[in-house]
Amino acid sequence: MTIVVAYKWATNPQDAQVGADGTVDLSRAKPAISEYDPIAIETGRRLADATGAELVGLSVGGPDVASSMARKASLSRGLDRLVLVSDPALTGARAATTGAVLADQVRAIEGADLVLTGDGSVDEGAHLVPAVLAGRLGWPVLAEVTAVERTGDGRLRVTRSVGAGTEALEIDGPAVLSIAADAVVPRVPGMKDILGAGKKPVEEVAGTLLVDVAEPQVVARERPALAERKGRLIVGTDPAAAAAELVAALRADGVL
Repeated sequence: MTIVVAYKWATNPQDAQVGADGTVDLSRAKPAISEYDPIAIETGRRLADATGAELVGLSVGGPDVASSMARKASLSRGLDRLVLVSDPALTGARAATTGAVLADQVRAIEGADLVLTGDGSVDEGAHLVPAVLAGRLGWPVLAEVTAVERTGDGRLRVTRSVGAGTEALEIDGPAVLSIAADAVVPRVPGMKDILGAGKKPVEEVAGTLLVDVAEPQVVARERPALAERKGRLIVGTDPAAAAAELVAALRADGVL
């Protein structure tokens, strides 16, 4: 059994500077592993330790995805080895392209029968890559997964959030699982982990698996219109009457 964790090396929009004209400057934003992906890595590490599986990190992107900093940052979190698809043409790749390239590479990883992803990427947040990846592979996909364990008969028992409750499923065969943001608390790499990361194997694939897919194109951007405030004030000495008036006003405006 080989568990693959697909992760993203990305800049955090929280570090961006927004100009008066609405332009976004990311030049000072530092790249890092997308903030939800360490949760998927930790989930994979625990499952790999329990089953004796190999845990392979897989990432797609521009040349920076294969930088020394990016390699150590990911390997120090518990991955056994890395497979990196690094190509200038993949700089800023969106969900359709990323999912397609990931799927091609998952097929090339011997024994890969389970792919874990984070809940979403910190930069784009489209939540589409797991579905695109699974569709390309022809595998089922489950989202909001909070726990994964191997059963005695070799199946996977998957627990996922559904509305206000949880759902438990047993699956037999390969699958793509999107791990919920609160599934586990990821480990914080120590100095020993960081030093050991430099000794782990890394396979870099450059441009051989690029695919031609249709991506949506942004044709225009505009700021949202500011709604005019009504400035209505509800006053009164009777709290119940004031609350009833507030509810009536909200219903009249279609809020409730």
